[in-house]
Amino acid sequence: MGQERAGLGKDLLKPFAKKWLAGGLFVAACAFAGTGLLIRVSAAQEDADAYARDPSALIAAYKHVEVASVSDAIEQLSHQKMYLSHRMQPLFPARFAGYALTVRLKKEENDDSHALDGMLTAIDQGDKDSVYVMSIEDGADIAGMGGLMGTAMEARGFSGAVIDGSVRDTAYLRKIGFPVYATGTTPATAVGHYRFAGSQITVVCDGVTVHSGDIVTADNDGAVVVPREKAVQVLLLAQQLDFKEHSMYPLIEKMKSIEAAVKQFGRL
Repeated sequence: MGQERAGLGKDLLKPFAKKWLAGGLFVAACAFAGTGLLIRVSAAQEDADAYARDPSALIAAYKHVEVASVSDAIEQLSHQKMYLSHRMQPLFPARFAGYALTVRLKKEENDDSHALDGMLTAIDQGDKDSVYVMSIEDGADIAGMGGLMGTAMEARGFSGAVIDGSVRDTAYLRKIGFPVYATGTTPATAVGHYRFAGSQITVVCDGVTVHSGDIVTADNDGAVVVPREKAVQVLLLAQQLDFKEHSMYPLIEKMKSIEAAVKQFGRL
């Protein structure tokens, strides 16, 4: 009789046991998921701290992120369009990132042999990982730089140059492999026609405002300016967007459906 009661007791407890087990598994799963989330958040915070501490690490990371993802990240975070227009083209396929070293030239006919000295001084004082960003007043048919300036930038470890105007000595710039974005090419010199108007100042380059120290990143899709104060935040989001997009390619090939991939990853 005691055995029957014991058996009956076990049967009565079975539903509760299942609920307790299910509840325990649910709690464990939530704890595991929460731990994973905490790990990811912690890792992201560690990355952010490392990038904030080390400017060279920040630039190195930007060199491995798609410029399209950087552009998307800026729009998502600040609703700004910080990409240069289709007019800005590379002399040859290149990828680079660096800190903006800004220079402005104003149009002025002159006989002053020192009128452009300031732009040369800016190069000679530039640091490694600089991107030479030049704004030239009405500069579509004037070369803002050529082979000599490109050689100096290359020797000093500049990442590249972005010229809101034209460029010359293109064969030599290709030979030394120094990446330049410009709105055109021309044989015309700025000497005698322009005067240095300042360096490490705020300039407008192809319609985009660039402050000294902003990050300029470029690849075959174009060039983007990242405000320095938002550089870490933009980078972390761009890395996430890159990961999603690169994960979608094999999924699209497997499922033969872009709609399914976009629905799963929320990225287009």
